[in-house]
Amino acid sequence: MSANSPGPGLVDGYRERANPAFDEMLDAAGTVRPAWQPLASALDLLGAAGLESTRLNASRLLDGDGVVYRTLGTSEPQPWQLDPLPLLLDDGEWSALEPGLAQRARLLNALVSDLYGPRTLLRQGTVPPAVVLAHQGFLRSCDQIRVAGPAQLVTVAADLARDQNGQWLVLHDRAASPSGSGFAMENRRVISRVLTGVFREARITALAPFFQAMRLGLQEVAPASAEAPRVVLLTSGPMSETAYDQAFLSQLLGYPLVSGSDLTVLDGKVWLRGLDGLEQIHVILRRVDSDFCDPLELRPESQLGVPGLLEACRLGSVSVVNTLGAGVLENPGLLPFLPAVARALFDEDLLLPSARSLWCGEPAALREVRDRFDDLVLKPIARGASRSSFFGWELSAQQRADLLARIEAEPHLWVGQEAVTTSTAPTYQTGAVLPRSMVLRTFAVAQGGTYHVMPGGLVRVAGQAESLLVSSQAGAVAKDAWVLSTRSAPIAEPWRLEGTPSEVRQSVVSPRMAEDLFWLGRYTERAEATTRLLRAVRDRTRDVTQTGDPTEAGCVDALLEVLTSVTATWPGFTDPVRRDAPHRELLSLVVDTTRTGSLAHSVENLTAATRAVRDYLSPDTWVVLGNLDTVLRELRQAEGDRELLVGQTLTRSLGSLLALGGLSAESMVRDLGWHFMEAGRRLERAQQVVALLKAALLEQRAQDVDALVIESVLVAAESILTFRRRYAPQAEATTILELLLVDRENPRSVAHALDRLTGNVRHAPGSEALQAEVESIGAYLRSGYARAVSSPVVGGRRPALAEFLGTVERRLRSLADEVAATYFEDLLAPVPYEQAMT
Repeated sequence: MSANSPGPGLVDGYRERANPAFDEMLDAAGTVRPAWQPLASALDLLGAAGLESTRLNASRLLDGDGVVYRTLGTSEPQPWQLDPLPLLLDDGEWSALEPGLAQRARLLNALVSDLYGPRTLLRQGTVPPAVVLAHQGFLRSCDQIRVAGPAQLVTVAADLARDQNGQWLVLHDRAASPSGSGFAMENRRVISRVLTGVFREARITALAPFFQAMRLGLQEVAPASAEAPRVVLLTSGPMSETAYDQAFLSQLLGYPLVSGSDLTVLDGKVWLRGLDGLEQIHVILRRVDSDFCDPLELRPESQLGVPGLLEACRLGSVSVVNTLGAGVLENPGLLPFLPAVARALFDEDLLLPSARSLWCGEPAALREVRDRFDDLVLKPIARGASRSSFFGWELSAQQRADLLARIEAEPHLWVGQEAVTTSTAPTYQTGAVLPRSMVLRTFAVAQGGTYHVMPGGLVRVAGQAESLLVSSQAGAVAKDAWVLSTRSAPIAEPWRLEGTPSEVRQSVVSPRMAEDLFWLGRYTERAEATTRLLRAVRDRTRDVTQTGDPTEAGCVDALLEVLTSVTATWPGFTDPVRRDAPHRELLSLVVDTTRTGSLAHSVENLTAATRAVRDYLSPDTWVVLGNLDTVLRELRQAEGDRELLVGQTLTRSLGSLLALGGLSAESMVRDLGWHFMEAGRRLERAQQVVALLKAALLEQRAQDVDALVIESVLVAAESILTFRRRYAPQAEATTILELLLVDRENPRSVAHALDRLTGNVRHAPGSEALQAEVESIGAYLRSGYARAVSSPVVGGRRPALAEFLGTVERRLRSLADEVAATYFEDLLAPVPYEQAMT
């Protein structure tokens, strides 16, 4: 069906709902715009079912990449919402828009240079001093601090919308630490895969050269003394709502993702703290607000920054970009004065206008705000949790009076902005293509003496038809933006720099990263051990339900208590009621994230550790974790009798956990970080095996019950086949102890884990004492084993074995503490940090 022909197609249904003011796909006559015609035709060919399949494919790819966004006030990150329909901009329109964006970036760069330099604009009255000096983003401590070179703003973003006449307007400037470029690149990667045919036929300007320019631009602002500049991305942490954007950007650029605790200032220079020494850092691309960057001179409670960072900036030994204090440029009170600033600084007219704004610090503007209160959006000049914008037409009479009183009491802190009836873009929702209000975030980067603008950017559309607020925090849905071009753009990977000599650098592993990798290894092993034990126990429980055999029943009672002991989920199956009806408790141990010791709790902590070192790991890690999360979520949300699904869930979970182990074995470089991860895994395996043996074998039961218990223990320890090949068919405590404790050829034994742990620890600097302790534990294991297993049973228990295993358990726990004390930091919980991508 033609995109312009009558009929029940998706485009015709959209035409009936489109914005009569300005729609991106349809012109005023309802005709599909030329740039959109191929996509419109594809929509009708796909139909609602095909488009739904496209959306699901996009969601699966995003889940596989671990793309999440955290809205403020939520404890869990949410899946990134991406509409499968891109925004299309033709070459002519983009060519008209691009110079205005580059000029605006250049203007903001010059403005911040003046505000923290000579302040000519304030002295001359071009910009009223009150609009700047009263803004919390103007940091007096940052006065005269300059980034090396002319670009104080290496990256700049602007939120754009079209008005009802199709005119592009700037709603907000983002100059402090603009976020979203990583999300934009991820959107492109996903949409290019789910709309392969349309993407291949269209001539879409590539995004990769923008990131290449960013990498070059960051190196250009390094201090002149840096022969081979070292650049890092300073993250606001895995709890930030844009944590994925930060980690993905660090991967695109090839720069380490570091936290404030990874850096230190010594002798007026910034250093990356590695376990084996310090490495000087010359450029910091920050994703932390300026006032959190240095607790010595700015916010003393901040644990996100680096003490002494401002002094290092003053000395010129490091460039922090964007320049500290750049948040003052996000002040909406500046918008009315930018045309005059452009004329004063450049003798140019502003090419790209802002949404009409009235700074209430001017009497005439305050009068107009008062007179037109019901038609305006009222904004404080500084953003924050307690500084929301207000839609005048939504306020009650009392709310209106209260807000007006606040504004009149401190008029210089408020702006009235005309509401923009934004354009709509086609968005797929609930089986139909619907018009939704749209905002485009564009990005520019300084490199080579000019600003390069990303062709397209990050599009967000309102989640609801009636919503005027288009914000990720308000549930907006993202889109890819395609700039259709007849010009050929160079296709270059962002890490390939022509003419730049290659330099091999060893990755620096900080104490924070070492700790996260160590716990990543531990939680991966703990989750796998828990899954195997749960599966072995469930299989026995199912068998006794089917047969009613008393020997099987005795084995199940013993195994249920073993499970409670090993997972430390007390009271667990020591409670007779739970033991008599075990299915609910078993389900809880699989899916309850709030229960320490459950599989879901270990997976949650495993995922958190993975997010903290995301830039260190293979992207395939997120495919595996996404599958694991999906499996547990499906069981958690299943209705009816979920007992039948538990076995499938455990099998699928184990497959994902084994895949994680395969990734670490086959895809990771054997550097110091890998050895810490493996050390955590081997130490956890040793502890899990000892805990399992201690819980299962200290009590002597009836011979036939003991045989079944031992068999299940061997299954849980992934050693049943090895046991059957090596030993007589009859399972005995002595043989299982030999296999799982001292057999150095069995990869599931404690002895083998200690051997591997010795090799891992040897790579850590200053590890001689730890190596000696690991070897001492191994020697004790071998020397004490024979006496422990040969000692007589007393009162139905094995006291010598209990003492022996208890000693090994305590020494392993002490070893873990010693690793932490030697290499990790006891950091306080960071102060909550919010950097909303509003």
